[in-house]
Amino acid sequence: MKLQAAWSIGNLMLKDSATLSYVIQNLAQTKQLQKGKQFHAQLISTGYPLSTFLTNHLLNLYSKCGCIDYADKLFERMRQRNLVSWTAMITGFSQNLEYLEAVRTFSQMRFAGESPTQFAFSSVIRACVSLGSIELGWQIHCLALKCGFGFDMFTGSNLVDLYSKCGFMIDACKVFEEMECKDEVLWTTLIDGYVKNGNFEDALLAYKRMIDDGIMVDHYVLCSTLSACGALKPFKFGKCLHCFIVKMGFEGEISVGNALTDMYSKMGDMESASNVFGIDSECRNIVSYTSLIDGYVEMDQIEKALTVFAELWRKGIEPNQFTFSSLIKACSNQALLEQGTQLHAQVIKLNLDKDYFVSSVLVDMYGKCGLLDDSVQVFDEIESPSVIAWNSMISVLAQHGFGKDAMETFCRMKNNGVEPNSVTFVSLLIGCSHAGLVEEGLNLFYSMDRSYGVMPRGEHYSCVIDLLGRAGKLKEAEEFINSMPFKPNAFGWCSFLAACKNHGDKERAKLAAENLMQLEPENSGAHVMLSNIFAKEKRWEDVRTLRKMMRDGNVKKMPGYSWVDVGNQTHIFGAEDWSHPQQKEIYEKLDTLLDEIKKAGYVPCTDSIPLDMEDSLKEKILQRHSERIAVAFALLSLPVGKPIIVKKNLRVCSDCHSAIKYISKVVGRKIIVRDNSRFHHFADGLCSCGDFW
Repeated sequence: MKLQAAWSIGNLMLKDSATLSYVIQNLAQTKQLQKGKQFHAQLISTGYPLSTFLTNHLLNLYSKCGCIDYADKLFERMRQRNLVSWTAMITGFSQNLEYLEAVRTFSQMRFAGESPTQFAFSSVIRACVSLGSIELGWQIHCLALKCGFGFDMFTGSNLVDLYSKCGFMIDACKVFEEMECKDEVLWTTLIDGYVKNGNFEDALLAYKRMIDDGIMVDHYVLCSTLSACGALKPFKFGKCLHCFIVKMGFEGEISVGNALTDMYSKMGDMESASNVFGIDSECRNIVSYTSLIDGYVEMDQIEKALTVFAELWRKGIEPNQFTFSSLIKACSNQALLEQGTQLHAQVIKLNLDKDYFVSSVLVDMYGKCGLLDDSVQVFDEIESPSVIAWNSMISVLAQHGFGKDAMETFCRMKNNGVEPNSVTFVSLLIGCSHAGLVEEGLNLFYSMDRSYGVMPRGEHYSCVIDLLGRAGKLKEAEEFINSMPFKPNAFGWCSFLAACKNHGDKERAKLAAENLMQLEPENSGAHVMLSNIFAKEKRWEDVRTLRKMMRDGNVKKMPGYSWVDVGNQTHIFGAEDWSHPQQKEIYEKLDTLLDEIKKAGYVPCTDSIPLDMEDSLKEKILQRHSERIAVAFALLSLPVGKPIIVKKNLRVCSDCHSAIKYISKVVGRKIIVRDNSRFHHFADGLCSCGDFW
């Protein structure tokens, strides 16, 4: 009734400032901008004197309604400003994301001789946070101490937030510990800062201290703590925290439910994640759906992830860039081209194709599915590629064996002012290794720290071992290993062992195999490669000894599989596979192909079979390798003109590599084979690797 009376134009002049301020405050709280403008106009038209008191309320009204320009103009016309006026404008600029203006107004207030309040300090500190200016933050902190607000809880919470978001957690902790009174806001800010900076153990310890101090928790601190649990995967603690959440009645909070789904997903407990997700279907939103999809993707359960994605659409919830990025990443890892292209179409339909992260995973997806040209096209359509997009493109070129193109792309990246990171150099070194660019790769490695400030890590050293080994520089590779500041990891020794096998250096191979077996006793690769070396020299007794060692140690050779997609179905083949319903047609096709490629000059490499048997039997075994069965099936099933893309979980053997080159020539088809190391593009009897692989 009071508000309605004050709103009456006829009664307007009869009302005092307190009543009028009440009206303006109510309009500000309910964000009724249009009525606020009308009320302001009535005050002006009736000649009511706009005191500093009323004008301050109008400043607050316009700021809260998002019309900071109106507030600024009104502020400029004020004849008399007080501390409330300045604080209202600083807060308004900060709330409306005009952070530089907030800092400028704070500075003008100081020149005007006004001493800031804790509210002004809090607003300008939030502006420093958003600007990422730690230097300015230090100055504000010093002034806050000088003015006696350094230990105010409101100011202190914002200072902790400033230091943590700028990466200065030690300073954030100092401010926190200096605070005499610590409320839930201050604790939440500290815990969230730990999480944002990757200090997950400290976050959990801080949460335990908070509970021990009897501080009331809310859904904000629970979400941050659950995020730390998802990163550390402390299953028992996570379960206890879930029980506490249920006991306190927070499980119905959407944000907490999302955080629980995310925590269980990251722990790999998809049953619990699904249970939490299904508690209240009305509370599900895009965040909870995306968390569940992420969990299934990380567990390589792509079909379940796609099922959740389909349900999301049915519920009328629109996926965002994070949802698509996760699913496209899954298609990339499993080379699911059909699903990947369908997702790409949906991305375009929702205008998300310009998102830098989505574009980057699309570049990676097409590259890993064998469609290099499509990958390049997607990359070229990105207006301002981020470092992630550049890394994706360089990685794709490296995987396909185009090391020189990867280096040229790196030069373009630098010319565009994008700084490389650790991931960039891994991809570049792999590209140099697969293309035989030894000198370029070594120069790149030694320039990492000197020219780019990136310290080489274990994966970079392993790439150099591979680079030297593939080029046959085994002595240099061994010297490089001996000069390393740490021992090579399993990938490094495996690369060196493979190089020794390919170049027939049995002594160094034995050294590499011994080190690899120590690091990964269950890894069958070392035993198999060493066995192949002995078999090539017809040292059958040593082969049998190695096989016995594998049996005694329960080390099983990983079976080789190849698969090819036809339509929406993936067909998987093993060596000597008789399970496919079209096996008769497939093996007839294989026999026909063998006759044709032998006429074209193919000679079986029986040395690649480490068994003591007749060459004719070895030829039959080679003829039934999984990649050849997959190629034969694809020739029967895919229309002429469509590229054949075969994926294999192990490295393609040298004899199959030779045979597929001849097959591509006699059938006149392009064949792409992705093994666990790289891509091979076969066409007209040649391979893109130039037989350097």
